[in-house]
Formats: sequence, structure tokens, C-alpha cells
Amino acid sequence: MTSGEESLETAGGIKVLRRPRQVTYKDAALGYVDRLDRERGAVLSSNYEYPGRYARWDIAFVNPPVALTARGRHVTIEALNARGRVLLPAIAAAVHGGNDLVSFEATATVVTAEVKLPEGRFAEEERSRQPSVFSLIRRIIAAFRIEGDGNLGLWGAFGYDLAFQFEPIPHKLSRPDDQRDLVLYLPDEILIVDHYRALATVYAYDFTVDGVSTEDLPRDGAEAPFVAADRIPGRGDHEPGEYAASVAKAVEYFRRGDLFEVVPGQTFYERPTAPPSAISRKLQQINPSPYGFMFNLGGNEFLVGASPEMYVRVTAGRRVETCPISGTIRRGANAIEDEAQIRALLNSKKDEAELTMCSDVDRNDKSRICEPGSVRVIGRRQIEMYSRLIHTVDHIEGRLREGMDGLDAFLSHAWAVTVTGAPKRWAMEFIENHEKSARAWYGGAVGALLFNGDVNTGLTLRTIRLKDGIAEIRAGATLLYDSDPMAEEHETELKASAMITAIREAGEVKAAAATNGPATVGEGLKILLVDHEDSFVHTLANYFCQTGAKVATERAAKGVGFDVTELDRLAPDLLVMSPGPGNPRDFDCARTIAAARERGIPIFGVCLGLQALAESFGGVLGQLSVPVHGKPSPITVETEGLFEGLPEEIIVGRYHSLHAVAGQLPAELRVTARTSDDIVMALEHVSEPIAAVQFHPESIMSLGHDAGHAIIENAIRHLVAGRRNRATDVEKRVV
Repeated sequence: MTSGEESLETAGGIKVLRRPRQVTYKDAALGYVDRLDRERGAVLSSNYEYPGRYARWDIAFVNPPVALTARGRHVTIEALNARGRVLLPAIAAAVHGGNDLVSFEATATVVTAEVKLPEGRFAEEERSRQPSVFSLIRRIIAAFRIEGDGNLGLWGAFGYDLAFQFEPIPHKLSRPDDQRDLVLYLPDEILIVDHYRALATVYAYDFTVDGVSTEDLPRDGAEAPFVAADRIPGRGDHEPGEYAASVAKAVEYFRRGDLFEVVPGQTFYERPTAPPSAISRKLQQINPSPYGFMFNLGGNEFLVGASPEMYVRVTAGRRVETCPISGTIRRGANAIEDEAQIRALLNSKKDEAELTMCSDVDRNDKSRICEPGSVRVIGRRQIEMYSRLIHTVDHIEGRLREGMDGLDAFLSHAWAVTVTGAPKRWAMEFIENHEKSARAWYGGAVGALLFNGDVNTGLTLRTIRLKDGIAEIRAGATLLYDSDPMAEEHETELKASAMITAIREAGEVKAAAATNGPATVGEGLKILLVDHEDSFVHTLANYFCQTGAKVATERAAKGVGFDVTELDRLAPDLLVMSPGPGNPRDFDCARTIAAARERGIPIFGVCLGLQALAESFGGVLGQLSVPVHGKPSPITVETEGLFEGLPEEIIVGRYHSLHAVAGQLPAELRVTARTSDDIVMALEHVSEPIAAVQFHPESIMSLGHDAGHAIIENAIRHLVAGRRNRATDVEKRVV
């Protein structure tokens, strides 16, 4: 054996040789993404972290040797290459080893079977043990049971209709003839990327079954390429307003007590112009998530997703976890607006009720298969933030009772209350009767049933299904008695928007949007930022740099002041007087200001800089009775000059105790912003290119309406660029 090789054996006597090899960490999984445009397999990734819940990792494989598919109770297990033909006899023996089959047939390349319908009565605690396609999967897992390896298993997608094998609800919606309810792969070479250790490892496996080995056989497979559609689909399976009408119907069910909550969805259609790999890369870029994935399922069918929700996770064979999500609000434009949205979400009684009902149902699902007293809520209404949405999330755990396994945990939750409703069976009946098309994969799960007994799956949400070259995006909303029909319809549109954007912009590289005006307003300008020993000066400098200007920051020391000869050496287009502790005299700010005015250099002051300008023109400084440090304030502004393009009232961040006294300012300094108690918040000179603000535009408290960036850009535009334009006009007139 070579270094790192390890010989293992499964419970069914299959010999396994595992060979790990290190590969380049950087972008290790990206090559697999591109290969999935034409080869079967999967890339799964978590690029969203949450302490105690989600970590960052990537898993990828292509050309698996075996695929298991199901439609209803009909199962097909196919060897996809020569390596699969070695494994198939062991799988066939496991499948045939039960008494729950209506039919069974095995050849060298294909195993087919049909599972019989349940007979008699089952106690609810044994619900997951009824005859179903999972009975066959349970026997395969038992035959391949292996300790000491956490990668080998059945990886794939689980469709929504699988639940009907345990809840026989009559179908009202038609199903396409080629709809599959299950596609699982057994891979034999798996890439594992550990982002914490910056380590990428490929684990290659060889198997020996009945003396026949896969060693030296190629790891290849038949092509399964993406083929784009030549037709243009309609908007979706609902017309505008139809989803809202279904909400109104649900309210009648709530009123009668037939339902507590229900989660119907609608589907949107798009014709992609880029391959699945490009759509996947774009979706991961714009919507990071704990369960990102791309599957090539064969048959010109692909799943590309960025799911925010764990379905079921089982670790160490016994611990069961879920993270129900319910309660949704739109993201703000920045951190300040996000904070306000989070407060609104947490104060929403409707959203709290949504999540409460989901978690109560989820706890019931676990209580069926977990030890008494082990089911606990370990996280309540925790905030998770995604690219366009903010959610509240609970975190629930339990411990499997003796005789139960990871597959029981998986099946006892089918399907999650967050995509069905409560009571669950009645909610699923409502969905079948009132949705416009079959769900296919939506509301099911993706992930792995591992041969060591663990389970790692995410809900199939925020998912693009590419079938025959057309993209389908389904999104739902949790409805309660007090739901607003149009608001719920808009929520489904918002949830679908990230996927629609990914499809439309796949392959494009979009330039960053300008903040509040052209990002190049400072292009070619030199700015000198005088630092009065301030704690925020580099953020302020960064804001100016974002306009395209070149910024030099130089220190003015306490008791010494600034070396004004630097004004001649640097010849700046704008002088910025920074905030700072103490008062303007500590830094001899008057001398700096006088030197700049003598040279005709425009001046912009921030906080201490405003106080210095006011005092240098003969104004008087006062002291607040209570200092305002690190607190946001609403201020009223003149919507021109520094505040052009902003509303009349904005929120800004303040750090000061000194201030310019409004009634004791010279006539040439005009007040352009103030607080409700008449504290001066901004000044502009009536004729010279001088302006200042008493607050901190670079503070996170000034992010609302992107006010900080807007003020910086306006300062450049009106003090420097405007002055240059006026000078050019004068020169033209003279000529």
C-alpha cells in the first residue's frame, strides 16, 4: 500500500481501498462545476457561516459509477460505467433481500424493482418503516455500512412526491411522464474542501465484490450535456394576482380551523442563455447560503440552488438537528437599514407566530423517533441574513431512540413544516388542491445519506430546476389567518428574484454601482486629509478614495499643529480637516485654515473641522450639557450643496461635546443642517469653497440613504469640481 492508503470493509463484506491525495486548494471545486454541464455528478458547498450551525466546505464528484432513480414505487439502479458493473451485484443482493417487493429483475447493468403498498396498520412511531423506496435504500446502506469514513454514501436529490408513500394523498395535479422522485448517486471519487484548514483532498475508492475489483477500471461516464431550449416560456404557472387569490382561499381554511398555516408556492419560468455552470457561479456570488448546490441529474435535468435551510442533519449516528426558517423581511440598503428591518421583524407578532407553529410541528416530528426529553430548542428566533432577505430561525435538536437511525430521522420530517404547513397532512392536501403545477424537487431535499449512519441534507428551496432547457423557479410564503394576500404574493416574487437575476446575468461581470452620483467625481483630484489624532480618519479617507480621488493623510500633532508648508509641496485640490479629540486650539487649526485660504485651496471640515472653521471666522463654540458620543441623530438639511439628492431629514452619527453656537456665527457662514434642538450640524461659506459638517459621514450610523457617501461626493462636486468648472467658464469668456 502507498502512503495514506487504507483498507476498509463494509458490513456486507465489500472490501474498500481508500486513497487520499492532496490537490490545490484555491478554487478546487470550480473545475467540477464546469464539468457538470456535460457529466453527471454534483457540487455541494456551504459559503455561509453561523457559529454552532454552519461552517464553510465544498464537496464535489463527477461520473459516479451507480445511479438510483425512482418514480413512485418503481426503482431503477443503473451501472453508469464498468466500475458500476462491479458494484451492481452487491447492490442487487441487498435490494432483493427483503419481502416488500412486487417485482425484481437484475442484469449486468440494471436492477429494477417495484415496492408493494403497505398492508395493515402501522403505529405512528413506526411510520418510517412502512414499505417504500426507502426500504430498499435502507438495505443498501446496511450492506455498505462502513465505520471510519464520513464521505461514502448516497448523494442526490429527493423529490416532494416521496412523502406520498407515507401520506397517500390523492393527486389532483398531473405529473409529467418523465418526472423522477429520486436521483441518488454512489460516487467513488470525492473532493472534500476544508476552508478552515485551507485544505483540498480527493478521496478515491476502489471496491472488491465477490473477488472482482474496480482497480484499474476507468472513472468515466456517458455524456449528459445541457441542451438549451429554443422556445420562450410564459411568465409562470400563475398570472399576477392569482397567488393572492389562493391566499384568500386559505384564510377560509384558517377560519374553520382546518389549517393553522400553509405554504403554497408559485413557479416562474425563464429561458437561460448561459449553461448551468454559469448560473450556479452567479447564484453563489449573489446569494451565499449554507446549502449551495449544482446537480447534473441526467436526462437534460439540472438543479442549481442556494438553500438557506437545513432539512435534517444527523451526526455521530444519533444527534438529530433541524433549523426551521419562518419570518421574512426584505434586506435594507445598508447595515443601518438592516438593523431597522431586523427590529421590525423581531417585533412582528405574525412572523413570531409563523415560526412558533413551525417549531412546534418540527418538535413533534422529532418526538416520534427521539428519546423522551431529548428534543430541545437550542436557538430561538435567531437572525440569518441573505442577499435580499432576513429570516428568523430556530435551532432544534434531539437524540434518536434505540432502534431508530438517520433514515428514520430523515423520513419523520418529510416534508418540513416550513414548506408544507400545519397540520401537515391537511396542509399538503391544500397544496395539492390549490397549487397550479406539481412541485417535482421543490420542498424536498438535497444532500447525502452516508454509509456511516450520518445524514446531511438541505431543503430544496431557492432552487432553479433546469429541465429540457427551461428554468423553473418555485417560491412560497407561509400563510396565516392574518396574512395580507398581495404582501404574500410579493414575498414569493422577492424570494424568486435572486434566482431570476442569476439566470439573466449568468456569465456577466457587473460593475459596482455608483453610490449617489458618478464614482469618478474625484477622478484626478489630490486631497490632503489633516489628521487631528482621530480614531476614524482612515475610514473617512477611504470614502474620499472611493470617489476616484488620490488621498494623502498627514498628522497634526497636539500642541504643534500641522506643517503648512506641506500645502505647497502637495498642492492639494481639497483640504479636509478631520475630526479629533479636544478643541481646535489644541492643533492650531486656525493657522492651517488661514494657510489654505491664502492659497485658494477649498476646505471641508468634519466635526472638529467644523468647530475650527466656525472659530476661525469669529464664531463662538459652546459645550453640550450631555456629550453625544456614538449616537445617531435625525437632522434636518437643505437639499442642495452638501445634501443634494438627499431627503430633508436624514440620520447621522455624532461624536462631539463642542459645537458652533447658532446665534453667534458670522454672516458669511450659512447653517445648512441642524438638529431639532437647534445644534448646528453643517455650515457652508456663502462665497468661498468652504463647507463642514458636525457629524461623521463615515460612521455606520450615517449609512441610511447612503448619506455619508453622498455628502463626500457632494463636497467634492460643489467645492472642487464646481469651482474648476466655474474657472473654465471664466477662461472661455475671457478668450
